[in-house]
Amino acid sequence: MADPKGFMSTPRRDWPRRPVEERVRDWDEVYVPGALLPIVSKQADRCMDCGIPFCHEACPLGNLIPEWNDLVSREDWRQAADRLHATNNFPEFTGRLCPAPCEAGCVLAINQPAVTIKNVEVAVADRAWELGFAPPRPPDRLSGRTVAVIGSGPTGLAAAQQLTRAGHTVAVYEKDDRLGGLMRYGIPEFKMEKHHLERRIEQMRAEGTKFRTSTAVGRDVGAAELRARYDALVIATGATAWRELDVPGRELAGVWQAMEYLPAANRVCEGDLEVSPLSAAGKHVVIVGGGDTGADCLGTAVREGAASVTQLDIYAQPEGVRDEDAEPWPTYPRIYRLSAAHEEAGALATAPAADADARLFAASTLRFEGDAEGRRVRSLHLVGVDAARRPVAGTGRTLPADLVLLALGFSGPDLGDGLVEQLGLELEPRGTIARDEEFRTNAAGVFAAGDAARGQSLIVWAIAEGRAVAAAVDRYLTGSSRLPAPIGPYDRPMTV
Repeated sequence: MADPKGFMSTPRRDWPRRPVEERVRDWDEVYVPGALLPIVSKQADRCMDCGIPFCHEACPLGNLIPEWNDLVSREDWRQAADRLHATNNFPEFTGRLCPAPCEAGCVLAINQPAVTIKNVEVAVADRAWELGFAPPRPPDRLSGRTVAVIGSGPTGLAAAQQLTRAGHTVAVYEKDDRLGGLMRYGIPEFKMEKHHLERRIEQMRAEGTKFRTSTAVGRDVGAAELRARYDALVIATGATAWRELDVPGRELAGVWQAMEYLPAANRVCEGDLEVSPLSAAGKHVVIVGGGDTGADCLGTAVREGAASVTQLDIYAQPEGVRDEDAEPWPTYPRIYRLSAAHEEAGALATAPAADADARLFAASTLRFEGDAEGRRVRSLHLVGVDAARRPVAGTGRTLPADLVLLALGFSGPDLGDGLVEQLGLELEPRGTIARDEEFRTNAAGVFAAGDAARGQSLIVWAIAEGRAVAAAVDRYLTGSSRLPAPIGPYDRPMTV
């Protein structure tokens, strides 16, 4: 603890964002380049080095937060990078994309603004790359065992890196033409520029991990055939079966799933397309769903030049502070948060009828209506709802809508590729892959991890699952393992 009174003398300062008018004209990350480093050491000083640091409990990776906060306050970047990478394979991903449950669990957050844990994390990760503190770590010797990992999202990549470093020969199979899963084609460039992803993949290649892109297991290669070729199989395909909205007019042209819209925009940034075929340019856009994916659609539509953008959230607008009775510290509270995309939409007044920024709260979609020919969507009819999601009389309204994006979350793995059927895998009632306490499925030598088995979750849980399943596979192959297992398959976030 470098400064015992740092949390008393230093106010919280977050990494500043670029001006709205500037950043909506490009796809670069929203933060001011170089503005974090001058403030981050003093921010790390605010960490109280608690006797019982609940940030550890709030983070499924068990990140050693007080340790690397202290090291950053002393500007000991090498040691800070070592402590950070001891628990997290990809801190530059979580530092940009995780909603930071660790900050909700910060002891300082009981009565003050929490330590900027997420900012400190990303500063350490970026400095580690700048100063050469993140070299490849190939194994000293090979075990002679082989593992196939299906899926290259955060779970698959974390599992593959851990198993490769343990000495196993690992191949990652990815159905898309590029690696990264939703980090590649689901996360917009303004939230995480893809060079961060490319850098980690090159590190993994240098360590010995093999990658097979444009290969859908179950279609391009049989799942049973793949199982026969490897000593173990890890399924980390994510939860890509999107939830539908069963209302009249769903069949109209112009109503798309968020994960049909976002990949096209990302392909423009990759240089594959000059213009997205689903571009929001000049259109009245309505996003159905109030979560992070909806916010990603919002920021994307603003950058594409939409005529208007409104986001519908079925929940009531939350308060700006924690409800201590309903969601006491250190749980992650539902409070009013202003993401970069919402800040942009609010500043640009993209949705004049919105309750706040671009959002309409406590709003439920009733139906879509089309043009005169009944082919393309032109409007969305909604109604206000109470806490039990019952319609409230007299609250109906109509929004113009040339493009509707459904961001309602995901229910489990996509069953259309044949992977689950070909391996004969059992499913949980909610549609996820069933597994035991060792991450094993009912098929011998086949393990399941990440959203495919846990259900839709956060990136920090995905990486924790990847690390934990790697330890389980290592034990299966060798009889024991020294790999860390931060969570078990049945662990869940802290709740009341």
